[in-house]
Amino acid sequence: MNDTTSKPELPDRLSGNPRSPHHVEAIFEHNIGIRLNGKERTDVEEYCISEGWVKVPMHKALDRRGQPLLMTKKGTVEAYYL
Repeated sequence: MNDTTSKPELPDRLSGNPRSPHHVEAIFEHNIGIRLNGKERTDVEEYCISEGWVKVPMHKALDRRGQPLLMTKKGTVEAYYL
């Protein structure tokens, strides 16, 4: 299967929240995979490769604006297109 559309390069830091300054809409037109310490993560809300962290939502906890509270996990971060 040949992919004729060029995909934008994945940035060092990316957020899934549209209100964040690190949100890039063109990236989310494609499926993205994230590995933290060699394990696939499907619940990542934001990542930074150079600083080595991902932010994942806590289970049911919400902040005062109704957004999920995020917990930071550190390690080796790899981002790739599926």
